[in-house]
Amino acid sequence: MPELSHSELLELDRRHVWHPYGPMPGRQTPLVVESASGVRLKLADGSGELVDGMSSWWSAIHGYNHPVLNEAAREQLSRMSHVMFGGLTHEPAVRLAKLLVDMSPEGLEHVFLADSGSVSVEVAVKMCLQYWRSLGRPEKRRLLTWRGGYHGDTWQPMSVCDPEGGMHELWSGVLPRQVFADAPPVEFEESYAEHLREMIERHAGELAAVIVEPVVQGAGGMRFHSPAYLRVLREVCDAHDVLLVFDEIATGFGRTGALFAAGHAAVTPDVMCVGKALTGGYMTMAATLCTARVADGISRGEVPVLAHGPTFMGNPLAAAVACASIELLLGQDWLAEVKRIEAGLRDGLAPAAELPGVRDVRVLGAIGVVQLDHAVDMEAATRAAVREGVWLRPFRDLIYTMPPYVTGDADVGLIARAVCAAAKEG
Repeated sequence: MPELSHSELLELDRRHVWHPYGPMPGRQTPLVVESASGVRLKLADGSGELVDGMSSWWSAIHGYNHPVLNEAAREQLSRMSHVMFGGLTHEPAVRLAKLLVDMSPEGLEHVFLADSGSVSVEVAVKMCLQYWRSLGRPEKRRLLTWRGGYHGDTWQPMSVCDPEGGMHELWSGVLPRQVFADAPPVEFEESYAEHLREMIERHAGELAAVIVEPVVQGAGGMRFHSPAYLRVLREVCDAHDVLLVFDEIATGFGRTGALFAAGHAAVTPDVMCVGKALTGGYMTMAATLCTARVADGISRGEVPVLAHGPTFMGNPLAAAVACASIELLLGQDWLAEVKRIEAGLRDGLAPAAELPGVRDVRVLGAIGVVQLDHAVDMEAATRAAVREGVWLRPFRDLIYTMPPYVTGDADVGLIARAVCAAAKEG
């Protein structure tokens, strides 16, 4: 295919490429990225560079074109890029599983390597359903979660996303009917803890598991809540024989100021999902971890295997880069970097609280959120951020940032100014 001009590329993109959460053919003109390095995206139209305030949907925690991750990919490519995982194994996958077990909450001992975050949630649900079926309790097949959550775009994950006003409202009445508690308050309230206890106790006989995003709800609304609710969930699930699943796809690998958000509450779930930053944003990979109790329960069943096996499960190339990304993270003072970004975002976003139309400004770890009192004008907000030299991706009533951990202080300040500009015009 001959080299495409900028205009030809955009026209072909509009006609043939289906972008996330967009119509077909496309109606908005995307920016074309030519290359990326550090925290900057170089635009193909020659207009310059943008500081990435999104970490490519929260995954590129080390920035782009990192020499350590590049070398890990090159070295693994020289050996093999892929080999099937059925009946075979390899060092990158084994090393990755050991790293995840060692860094995760105590008790998570077994690792299922999946393709994406949504698939890791599918696997988590399948684990929980099969666990109870193996124990002779097939009636325990529903899930409980709280409102405001988001767990992915495949079938079971969609069923535990908020059914009202969420991205998957279209599928109400078709998806499995799950049990929804009220959205968790920011601060600990005993009345809400009692609400969780009552909901779980009432439905315990039919519940396979409770699944939540710990401490931070991501794409469902970027809401924060007290870690104390995680302890309540652990206690009540134990009391009523219900499994507990934490979706740490967005919160894992240091984003909230703990390696995993579960660490804020010193709680171990029965099953935990990770993804996004797992490979440092280099390629798609996720994992579902579980306790020995869950794995042993499944293995004692009539069908003693977990019937799930993606073609690219345990992909050596992704696993090798994931190992390098985790070792890079743990080999530095990642917490100091996250706290530095947190301080910069607190200072830089404070002026947004005085803007008309702003409902709330909140920061936790390397997450900064400005919530409006109206639906954001995405085109206007994005243009405002780009004029400041920053890439942001607002949605619903939110303008937010999750920058790479390598973002310097000056660029953190620039991102904060762009968020404020987007809030002013969006």
